[in-house]
Amino acid sequence: MLEMFSVIVILFLFMLLFTGRSKVVKAANPYLPLWEHIPDAEPYVFEDPDKPGKYRVYIYGSHDTRRYDYCGYEISVWSAPVEDLNDWRNEGIVFQSIVEGKADVLFAPDVEEVIEADGTKTYYLYPNNQAYGRNTQVAKSKRPDGPFEVCNWKAGSKTETEGILGFDPAVLFDDDGRAYGYWGFQRSFAGELDPETMYSLKAGTDVVVDPIGSCNAEDGNVFRYFEAPSIRKIKGKYVLVYSRVTEEGEYGLEACNATLAYAYADNPLGPWTYGGTIVDARGPEIGEEGQMIATNPPHNTHGGLFEVDGQWYITYHRCINNDGYSRQATVEPVRLEVTDKGEVIITGTRIIKDESGNVYTGAEVTSQGFEINGLNPYKYHSAGITCFMVGGPYVKATYDTWRDEAPVVNILDGSIVGYKYFNFSIKGEKGQGDQLDLYITPKGINGTIELMLDSPWEKWGGVKLGSLSFSGDLEQGLTKLVFPVPALAELEGKHALYFVFRTDGAGEICDFNGFKFSQSEKPAREPFIAPLDEWDRENLVPETWTIYLDGKPIEDFDLSEYDYNVFLYNYQLPAGTTAIPELRAEADSDRIKIDIQQAESLADTAVVSISKEDPARAYPVKKYLITFTNN
Repeated sequence: MLEMFSVIVILFLFMLLFTGRSKVVKAANPYLPLWEHIPDAEPYVFEDPDKPGKYRVYIYGSHDTRRYDYCGYEISVWSAPVEDLNDWRNEGIVFQSIVEGKADVLFAPDVEEVIEADGTKTYYLYPNNQAYGRNTQVAKSKRPDGPFEVCNWKAGSKTETEGILGFDPAVLFDDDGRAYGYWGFQRSFAGELDPETMYSLKAGTDVVVDPIGSCNAEDGNVFRYFEAPSIRKIKGKYVLVYSRVTEEGEYGLEACNATLAYAYADNPLGPWTYGGTIVDARGPEIGEEGQMIATNPPHNTHGGLFEVDGQWYITYHRCINNDGYSRQATVEPVRLEVTDKGEVIITGTRIIKDESGNVYTGAEVTSQGFEINGLNPYKYHSAGITCFMVGGPYVKATYDTWRDEAPVVNILDGSIVGYKYFNFSIKGEKGQGDQLDLYITPKGINGTIELMLDSPWEKWGGVKLGSLSFSGDLEQGLTKLVFPVPALAELEGKHALYFVFRTDGAGEICDFNGFKFSQSEKPAREPFIAPLDEWDRENLVPETWTIYLDGKPIEDFDLSEYDYNVFLYNYQLPAGTTAIPELRAEADSDRIKIDIQQAESLADTAVVSISKEDPARAYPVKKYLITFTNN
């Protein structure tokens, strides 16, 4: 295990040093590629160090690479120019803490920009290190995209750090040159920092305990603080965003910590006034019976506020894969106002009220991300951008850095998968008929899919655009269903789409892969099952390859918990084996290139490198590591 760990860390560092920034264009929630898992994203607008006078939004989050536990071993940063918040670039790994050969686990971080007396900028990273003796770790850089170097080792030590900040740190460097820190899990703490260090408590001051209470306190405090503080100064007010445990029955839902709330004050250490919920990641919405329901899985969330061109946004994260360890960065627009009375009012752009009078004022959970006018319906969209799931379905994590895909799985009778919103003012060519191309993977039972507009239920204004039935005899591979949608030509503005799945059988109906609207000179009059065309095969059917060991295919590689592009396999050798097994690999496409490094001894590691040639895009190399163990 130690040898395998060393190999992984070496590869990890090699890829960090020699893999350049990668670029991807996104226009949906989550706003990063569907293979990426950056929760706890703290957003900041900083000047681009390579283009003075130009600004970018940088997000600093943890990294869910371990898959069976929270977070990972590095801080990976993404950024986008303020002129185009769909043009996200991976800045790479900006920080990791490797002490005595072991990588530390890093939780939700924060970053603060300090403008020095000479006008230069220093960026302080608070990586939320979970290793004993390094919980207070701080690193700094002269660039917002790093690399960051630890700046608070204890004197004479390279294993312990000094400072006051604890779990989930948040830091504010105020415009008067003073600095403040906030932290805490299920109990809040704050204090004034020494601006010379940005991590130690200012001399002569004390830590403020419970500035906004605790979710465990039985004192009836409305703050109900859980974790995840995020501090901003907005129009002279101090606004503290944090994860809050809602009260039982609050806006009609169960108590949960899947919410971001806020408090505000005239002074950085309070006293604080509770503001309300900014976003509930469960996606409150009106259900079939007129009551408030949750349309996304409940789990934790974390994020912050930022403004671009007068529009405020709240970042948060969603949980997929039916667990809490595959979280993804999401964002919604909010309305933010500081009134003449000094109140800070933050609400969503749509107030949701159910039949019982429950009111949710937070941001509406959508699929549109930064496309606040609605998504382009004529682009292909992976099913994984769904923002509405009831009846059992969930988004499956793929971790495939070559494909921006994530299917919706566990689709049962009555399952509903929805998307908010599409901009149907975007029109195709005149004289062409509109149709919906829907991609599924059947599971061997009869099924029917209904396409609904605006609501999945007609009693709440839903309009049925069509339906298609298929038999359980369909091949269980990627299948294309085509719906003629003549009503599309008359639609204007933003509308939601919902897919309602039904069956007369038992079990899973299908996996839902994706969809797009398209046009045809001779659109079908009835829904039908279509063969995959050239575009489908090029964009939706991935290349495959097989790795053989002594002539037998290896089918159960494990994904490394350090890198989405590293896969591990340990081969149990038959007793008495002395010969080194031979490694071979083949692919079904000429674009796939294979390099094999055979093991030189049974104690060695064999490596298969898979690369892809594409003039339009650079793909990361996938590494398959094989070690050997004697029985």
